[in-house]
Amino acid sequence: MTLVLVAHGSRNPAGGMVIRRVAAAVRERLNSVPVRVAYADVARPTVGEVLRELNGPAVVVPAFLAAGYHVRVDVPNQVAESARPDALVTPGLGPHPLLVAAAHERLLAAGWRPGDGVVLAAAGSADPRAVADVRRAAALLSARLGDAVRTAFVTTVEPEVGKAVADARKRYDRVLIASWLLAPGVFHRVLLGARADAVADPLGAHSRVVDLVVRRYLDARCYPAAA
Repeated sequence: MTLVLVAHGSRNPAGGMVIRRVAAAVRERLNSVPVRVAYADVARPTVGEVLRELNGPAVVVPAFLAAGYHVRVDVPNQVAESARPDALVTPGLGPHPLLVAAAHERLLAAGWRPGDGVVLAAAGSADPRAVADVRRAAALLSARLGDAVRTAFVTTVEPEVGKAVADARKRYDRVLIASWLLAPGVFHRVLLGARADAVADPLGAHSRVVDLVVRRYLDARCYPAAA
């Protein structure tokens, strides 16, 4: 059963490189399982193009950190339009504790110390469920750090990242941004310009991201009704 890993798609080559690195690590972990990469938007191949090339069943894993439009509507619709009833779609990746652990490790690598303020910065979405997912991730990260973590967004939702960093400075001497993004690109450059003391790297091909993709695939195979 082929695993189709779906990313948003980006004109930035670094974005495609990250999802290919995740796919390669998943392929190595699952050994004999074929792994293909598809894109929900901007880049190709599309989800439908990949599915129509396959001869057997597939598990489609949306590599998104919150359950916005692409996870809830776009990817399932693309799967349905491919006329492949043997393709299962799993939930997206976020806000799973494994991703929060990855964000924590990225934050430590960026130089976080106890007593530093933290802003968890995400892309933003008009879907309140996606925004709630980001806030849930911030709550989980707060529990790991032992201090409140603010949320911020690059687009659509308030507070925007620069304002959240400025507000955090009223309480903390140092403020760091935890990047709730999968890959570098335009959004991550916004974080770098927000005047924080440090910005953690995107989650990228972190081993915990790979763990979660593998788990999504295996759960879909074992419990297809839940996918």
